[in-house]
Amino acid sequence: MNADRANAGRANESRVDTGQANEGRADAGRAGADRVNLEKTNADQRTRQSPSASASPPASPSPSAYGAGAGTGTGTGSGDRNPSVRVRRFWSVRRVPAGIVALVLAAVAGLLLYDVAAVRSGRPAMRWRDWLADQLATRPLDDAWIMGGAGLLAVLGVWMVVLALTPGLRGLLPMRPPNAGVEGAAGGGGSGAGAVVRAGIDRTSAGLVLRDRAMEVPGVRAARVDVGRRRIRARALAHFRDLDEVRADLDAALHEGIRQLGLARRPALSVHVRRPAKSKR
Repeated sequence: MNADRANAGRANESRVDTGQANEGRADAGRAGADRVNLEKTNADQRTRQSPSASASPPASPSPSAYGAGAGTGTGTGSGDRNPSVRVRRFWSVRRVPAGIVALVLAAVAGLLLYDVAAVRSGRPAMRWRDWLADQLATRPLDDAWIMGGAGLLAVLGVWMVVLALTPGLRGLLPMRPPNAGVEGAAGGGGSGAGAVVRAGIDRTSAGLVLRDRAMEVPGVRAARVDVGRRRIRARALAHFRDLDEVRADLDAALHEGIRQLGLARRPALSVHVRRPAKSKR
């Protein structure tokens, strides 16, 4: 009887151990399945996000990117729909004029201060100050020298004011930033997340680029392009083909070249084509 009870107890204990082991394996299986499902979910999310991230990779701005939004219209300018972008001109530092003015003022002020201090200490004034005081006291206001000196001082003052209020660097043309359209739509400004790229091109360099464009037109023997701040003048010599055809092709090529320069303010274009003068023998 005791043996039967012992066997029954061992059987119950073995069944309990087997049940606990089965429950442990089931829990481990469920945990593994949950981990696999979580990894699949993360992989699916990464897969869904990767196309959107790679759909618009950051492309480096090409030379034609500065003319984005410029339109592809060429010709006489009727198809040119690119509005001018408000870009500030480059300001000249003007170290030389400022340094000259500062040195002259410092020298005059120092000399005058020295003479005043000398007079206060009991010494006679310098001859130039006595002469200047006598001239100002004896000459009338309508004297030619007085009027000329006042006019010269007025011109110098106006010139200094003009230098202070104008940017200068007339030979440097500002270019359109590559993200001008995005910044303009977002209320543009340099205080955003990224710094605004500022670029410029020298007028002589722009003329050389456009002259090379003009020389690629069939029929053009020689060309000269003068680039101004508001107008570009092109002169060409055609040694074959009809002048009207050469002028049309040259106008289209130069408009495309100006568009690819990406200038912030598109200058007007005038094209003149003629035959070379016949040599007299």
